[in-house]
This record gives sequence, structure tokens and C-alpha cells, in this order.
Amino acid sequence: MKIETSPQLPTFAESTFGADAKKRQRLVSVSAPCPHVDPMQAFLHGMGRERFYWQEPGNGVTHVGFGAAADLRAWGPTRFQSITQQAQALFDQAYLPASTPSFAEPHLFGGFAFSDDFTPDNTWSVYHPAQFILPHYQLSIQHDAWGERQGWLTINALLDYPAATPSTRADAEAVELATALRGALTEQIEQLQQTPIRMAALPQLHSRCYPMPYATWEQILKAAMDQFRTGALSKVVLSRVCELRFDQKIDVATALAYLNRIYPDCYRFVFEPLPHHAFFGASPELLVNLSGQQICTMGLAGSEPRGATPAADAALGRQLMESVKDRHEHQLVVDALRQRLQPLCTKLDIAAQPQLLKLSNIQHLYTPVSGTLSKPQDVLSLLDVLHPTPALGGVPRAQALDFIRQMEPVPRGWYAAPVGVINRHMEGAFTVAIRSAVTEYERVWLHAGAGIVEASNPQKEWDETALKFRPILNALGAAA
Repeated sequence: MKIETSPQLPTFAESTFGADAKKRQRLVSVSAPCPHVDPMQAFLHGMGRERFYWQEPGNGVTHVGFGAAADLRAWGPTRFQSITQQAQALFDQAYLPASTPSFAEPHLFGGFAFSDDFTPDNTWSVYHPAQFILPHYQLSIQHDAWGERQGWLTINALLDYPAATPSTRADAEAVELATALRGALTEQIEQLQQTPIRMAALPQLHSRCYPMPYATWEQILKAAMDQFRTGALSKVVLSRVCELRFDQKIDVATALAYLNRIYPDCYRFVFEPLPHHAFFGASPELLVNLSGQQICTMGLAGSEPRGATPAADAALGRQLMESVKDRHEHQLVVDALRQRLQPLCTKLDIAAQPQLLKLSNIQHLYTPVSGTLSKPQDVLSLLDVLHPTPALGGVPRAQALDFIRQMEPVPRGWYAAPVGVINRHMEGAFTVAIRSAVTEYERVWLHAGAGIVEASNPQKEWDETALKFRPILNALGAAA
């Protein structure tokens, strides 16, 4: 029996909370060990369908999804709560085998726009203020305490049935569907094992454009300085865009493989709701990780390039650690995290001094933050509290967001917003979608930002954004 999802899949909210109260949907999920499939095999196999990728730093968990079993969307200032409501409705009555390890259970892949008043434009035409997709197939990989690799493949499908169906009959139909899904799962594992890891050659770059000239950047920073002097702002994060056009459609698999190789200490992600419409990146910044009542996040602000030699690199690191401007910018982020999380936690651990986080081409000031929540919370309620931190918005938050909205000529879309995964217990991990780009066929848009404080130098901040473009430019074979 071949199990497929409809290409005209309605959103889960439409199906579950719509006008037709006579119908119900139930998630049926089946999993099996899949130890010998590489994540890139699964990602390449999913080409032509919805595709999703999430990989945590080092030997952290990896999830790859393709196809869509359910589509959750939300709009407006209640988007975090709305997605939570939809996700809970999806997972609450799910039929799941007890033998499935927790890391391989169904996960929602998705994220949010930077602002809740997001409106799709030419760049973000297929995106929504909030969207999460439950993949039809999900490959999950985790390394155990001994370093052994565990891989599982999960198949997800929604069972439609009349609301008046007796529970015993609904359970029997779920078992019947699960039996059919097991056959499809076995077939899919065989296909994945036979998928070659063969990356397409990157297309040729046709043109490159930076819509914001340096003179405009200077004017915006001057306006920010005026706000600093009056005390209206303490910090604001400003971004600019690089537009690329290639001679053929972009498949992000080749770029993703590059990011996996060069940036293993970052969160690598792809959200591709339609073929050749992908939002992808390699972000160093964890926004939140929730497991039980344990929460982790980080302060990440203040940057310098890497040095060409070990001595030069160490000197740049010392310069960053001793920079009054960068330490001030960083401390604003740490203070905001403390202020927002302390009321929610019985215990909150924040390192007294920042460390250096060294990536391939850049180094940052980094302060780890962890805590224990005073009561259970879902991960999206924490996102609602944290997003955006001063690392992406500014201080004070409302005034900084108003300044960004008025002064940045290109809307951010999903740039600098939360992207990640949610499990059935409403736990999950989210990165801040920086060092990222969005594709549409042969076109690509990159965003990069810099934190601006009163001591900022316009040229230095401009150069910093150029440095932050570089990971994605290199991944696309488009380095200047």
C-alpha cells in the first residue's frame, strides 16, 4: 500500500478548528530503526517535496523531514499561543508505538517571522507569520553516551474520521492505518539506503546586488546616534540585504553540505515549504532549548574576525574581550535574558564573564545561560518571552523595534527570528535564524546585521555585516 499526502493539504487549524465540527483528525505515527542512512541521503531523497533539516552543534540530534502530514499556521500577536494550541491538539490523541525512542517521535519543524505584523512580499511570498509542518517522513539521528549512532525513520499520517465515531472504532482504524504505514516505512527505508549522496554542481552566479548603499547605512546609524543621545535607545540591531541571481535554480543541498562541513558548531537548518523556496542557514545562536523544566539559552553579541595566524587570532580575541563597546553591547543582552527569565525560574545560572565562541571566519562574545523553571511551560511560551532579545532587536525592546520598522528599507521576514523543532511534549530547541538566506528558484536573498550602540563606528559595523554574509556566500559558491 502506498501512503502519500495530498499536495493540496489544508492547514491543521483549518481541519481541526474550522467550521466543520463533524470531522476529527488523529495523528498516527510509526517508527523503525534506520541505522545506515546519512542525513544528506534523506534530504536529497526528499527533493521535489517539502523538506526540513535541523542539526544541533557537534554530535547533537539531527532531524530530517520530507513531505507534509500536517501544516500549522498562525497570524498576529497571538501566533505563539495559536501554534501551541494547534500542536497540542495534534499530539494529544496521537497513536504512537511505545517502542519508539523519544528523540525519534514526531517533531514539528518550523518558525516565525521576526515581527507578528509580517506580510508576505516578493522575497517571502510562501511564508507566514508562524508556520510549522509535521513531515510525512522523519529521519532522526542521535549519538548515545558511548558515542554510538542511533538512527530511526518515522512515518506520520493523519486519520480522518467523523466526530461521532465511537472510540473503539476510531482506535481500530488507527491500528489499521498503522499496519499500512509499517509497510510504507519498510519500503522507504530501502529507498533511502539506495539514495546516492551526489551533490549537484552549484549554478553560476549571474548578478549580485546590495540594495542599501553605504551612504544610507551611515544615515540610519546617524539617526540611531541621535536616539542614543536623547536616551530613547541604548542599542539597536540593524541589518542589510545582499541579493543574488544565478543562471539556474538553486538546490540548497549542496550549500547545506558545505555548512555542515565548515560550521559544525552551529545550528544548521532548512525550512523548505515548497520546492526551491528554502530558508536555510548555520546560526551560532541558541535562543532556547527546553527539556522538562530545564532551560538553556545564551547571550551572543560582540564580534571580531578570525586572525590569519594563531598569534593574530589570539590578538583579535583579546581585543574583543577588552573592548568597552563590545562588552557593553554584550552585557545589554545578558541583562535582558536575566530580567526576562528570573521571574520564571527557581534557579538561573549565568556565567559571570563572557567567553569567546570561535567560528570559521568570526568570533563572538558568548555567555551561556541555564535554569530550572518554577513550573512546567511549553517552549513556545518561552519564545514569546524571549523574542527578540537585544542581540537581534535592541534596548528598550519596543522602541528598538519601532526604529527597525521605520528605518530598515527591506523587511526582515524570517531573518533573525526563531526557527527550530517541537516534540509532542511541547519541548524543543530553537535557534535565532542569522547567517541565513532565503531562496526562490534562481534567486537568493541574504540578511546580515550588527548591534549598534553609541560607541559604534559605521564603517566597522558595515564591515561586520560583510563578514556575516560570508558563510552563506561561500556555501553558494558566490564569494566576492
